Amino acid sequence: MKLISWNVNGVRAVLKKGFAEWFAEEKPDVLCLQETKAKPEQVELPFEFAGYHQFWNSAVKPGYSGTLILTKEKPLSVVNGIGIDEHDTEGRTITAEYPDYFLVTVYTPNSQNGLARLDYRLSWDRDFLAYVKDLEKTKPVIFCGDLNVAHQEIDLARPKANSKNPGFSPAERASFDHIVAADYTDTFRYFHPDTTEAYSWWSYRAGARVRNVGWRLDYFCVSNCLIDSLKKAWIMPEVLGSDHCPVAIEIF
Repeated sequence: MKLISWNVNGVRAVLKKGFAEWFAEEKPDVLCLQETKAKPEQVELPFEFAGYHQFWNSAVKPGYSGTLILTKEKPLSVVNGIGIDEHDTEGRTITAEYPDYFLVTVYTPNSQNGLARLDYRLSWDRDFLAYVKDLEKTKPVIFCGDLNVAHQEIDLARPKANSKNPGFSPAERASFDHIVAADYTDTFRYFHPDTTEAYSWWSYRAGARVRNVGWRLDYFCVSNCLIDSLKKAWIMPEVLGSDHCPVAIEIF
């Protein structure tokens, strides 16, 4: 099984930038998208996506946030949101149940400039963790997406300059510590514990991507009991079309 996650920063925009051709070449078993910024009736996916089941969760606010799962295998069930009204208007999660695990795509809220939304972000982290731990009572969980945090200094190009910025504040990093401590594994770091300059997001400013001045904000995390089923995890920085690039795992 090849699972890919990508914050596309607008599915309609990325469709104009070779997205369908890339998808046809990769042929993932499941593709999870974040920041789709569209409702399904606004998007006609081309023939390359034929044969895939589509599951959308769009934000109430037009052109904002949103998630999408494209999957070859039809899930046993699909749920939008995490069951908390405060969180479920922005289209940030979809949960697909498969025979052996739950797969959750998630677009974690950004703390915003000046950490203006930090309290909400931390509340989200707590409630999301409680949600996946509840799922785990039934079967293991894989969650993936733009988690809007660079966990360690190795996960961004300029840690000292960003220690008070959204995505690398001590509170956000500690919150991710708490998630990992709850028996989840960051799959990329499992296979690549010391790899540097491995990023999944770059600012559009000052040629950051060309110079690889980036952040690793996109993850696949799995219940620890699935570790032995993992084959590999990787990042696709060569894939253009968004300010993020795809991340992926293969699992038996």
